[in-house]
Amino acid sequence: MLTGNILILLFAALAVVALIGVQTGFAVLHDRAVTAAGPMRSLESLETAIADKRMALSDIENELGERRKALANIADVQADYDATKRQLDELNAEWLQKDERRNEIRAIREEIEAEIIQKQTIDAEFASARADLDAVHDRLAAAERLFALNDEMKREQAALEAKIAEMRSEAMELSEAQERVQRLETLSHELGRDLARIEGLQQAATAQLAQVQENLSAERQATAAAHSEFTQAAAKIAAAEERARSVESEITTLEQRRSSLMAQVARMEDDIAEAGGKDAPGREEEVAERLKELTTLPPVLAQMRTWEDRAAENEGDAIQRVLQRLDQNGLHYDRRIVYAFHTAMKTNDTTQMAVLAGISGTGKSQLPRQYAAGMGIGFLQVPVQPRWDSPQDLMGFYNYIEKRYRPTDMARALYHLDVLNNPKSEFEDQMMMILLDEMNLARVEYYFSDFLSRLESRPPVNRVSDKSLRKDAEIELEIPMPRGMDAPRIFPGYNLLFAGTMNEDESTQSLSDKVVDRANVLRFPAPKTIRTTAQKGIIAEPEALSAPRWRSWVKPVSAVENERLVIENVDRMVSLMKGFKRPFGHRLGRAIMAYVANYSSFERAQDFRVPLADQVEMRLLPKLRGIEVEDGNDHAFSELMSFVGDTLQDDQLAKAIEDSIRSAKEGSGQFVWNGVSR
Repeated sequence: MLTGNILILLFAALAVVALIGVQTGFAVLHDRAVTAAGPMRSLESLETAIADKRMALSDIENELGERRKALANIADVQADYDATKRQLDELNAEWLQKDERRNEIRAIREEIEAEIIQKQTIDAEFASARADLDAVHDRLAAAERLFALNDEMKREQAALEAKIAEMRSEAMELSEAQERVQRLETLSHELGRDLARIEGLQQAATAQLAQVQENLSAERQATAAAHSEFTQAAAKIAAAEERARSVESEITTLEQRRSSLMAQVARMEDDIAEAGGKDAPGREEEVAERLKELTTLPPVLAQMRTWEDRAAENEGDAIQRVLQRLDQNGLHYDRRIVYAFHTAMKTNDTTQMAVLAGISGTGKSQLPRQYAAGMGIGFLQVPVQPRWDSPQDLMGFYNYIEKRYRPTDMARALYHLDVLNNPKSEFEDQMMMILLDEMNLARVEYYFSDFLSRLESRPPVNRVSDKSLRKDAEIELEIPMPRGMDAPRIFPGYNLLFAGTMNEDESTQSLSDKVVDRANVLRFPAPKTIRTTAQKGIIAEPEALSAPRWRSWVKPVSAVENERLVIENVDRMVSLMKGFKRPFGHRLGRAIMAYVANYSSFERAQDFRVPLADQVEMRLLPKLRGIEVEDGNDHAFSELMSFVGDTLQDDQLAKAIEDSIRSAKEGSGQFVWNGVSR
């Protein structure tokens, strides 16, 4: 019984040893295969393989630890084996009788010897694998040294290139210095010759100086006498100028009194005529005589009477016809400028006019003229004069001597286009554009401020027929009328479009905030290249655009009031202008939204960022005139450029703002918007 248990333990121990040997052999064979493939890989693959081998080596070492523990157990088993062997010796007689048992023991011994041999083989392979691993470590260290050497060589190369550049610079400086030395030597020779010549001249001048000094003493005496006479004459001239100014003041006062007295005389004559029982037909004839020139048709309207009516068309076709007309006239405008001007004209109920600003000769007057002709809108150009200082210069005045109203062409055009106060008007269905050319030659506030207020006071389009609502917007002409009769009134309706040009030079005035808040300012920069193009083909005669057709193109502000992109960006504009300490109110905010609602690109899907960028250019940037670019406003300008470039994605406008800021820093330090070239 005891012998059987010993044999079972012996067989179990041998099986464990065999299993350990087999696993160790497989692991070594796998490592040898990986090690053989390793040297053929690239350096990066080799590093990865080394890491894997390190992990495998760690695993093998762990397994070897476990095997060593197993071998310790085998030692215990070996002690048992020795005891068992002694017992076997005692029972040797029995073993001799059992050949079968003897053969089994022999086989077990052979297996143990084979396992020992296999273990020795595995140990040899393990030593070889460790040698290969050491070789890989050596190659890795060599590669790291090569990388370090490569980096050092790159640094040395950069240092050499820098030295070469310095040497080239020094060589150029030496060459320039040599040239300067040669020029200085040449100049030295020339100066030597000039010095000799000057010395000769000096000797001659010394002799002349003595003579001049003698003459000077005599002239000083004469100058003293002349100065005394000049002082007396200057006093007389100052007194005469003072008397002249006093006389001019008296003349101005007398002229004003004369005009006032003549007006009183005219009114008294009218009262006397009425008191004398002058009949009604005579009064009507007198009124007609006073208004005779006002009722006369101006040339622009006389020409419009010959126009044929245009067939119904959509807005896109009308704009294309304008672009075609500009091209036929040899005028080059970016399409975005034409779209912007067209949109500014459509928003004349919230923004009363468009101003085209820039240096002379950039096409500011031609764009509205050709736009009006292409659209089929009447065009009246009003040249502004430097002496204008009252609304009378714009509309005309009443001559009390002649007892007749002397209107301007603008007043006559407005009278005939006012179908509400002039039932005899023949232009109920037509449009007209009025261009104030060089409007800033005089102070705009003096002659146009009241007119702007009238335009702003107009009731909505659908309520202009209400006389009480349009009363504040009507212009009452300063014409004395017989008792019981009201002076004529003119309502500037929505069939009128207003534009102005503004040159920027030393002879002009800048626009006030009141005008800027009520206008879209399109600034024309200096052209990058000069282009001249002759007229192309025959240009068609204008065809009248109907006012209802025009109004059908105009969209209300409500069209974009619920657009999140529009609301967020308008709020961003408000915040930006607060940062510049140039805030704006609801009127300008609604005007910006009206522009966005009425903008159409005509060539692609609606993109609200384009009209929003236009409004930054036309409404906000003109309000920044005079701001110090470096007086704590750097952050505000950076925010503005980020908003235009990143949010609205108008890189050209952002670049133009940056250029204007740079020009301000190089000049006066105050921001002046120079415009954007498109």
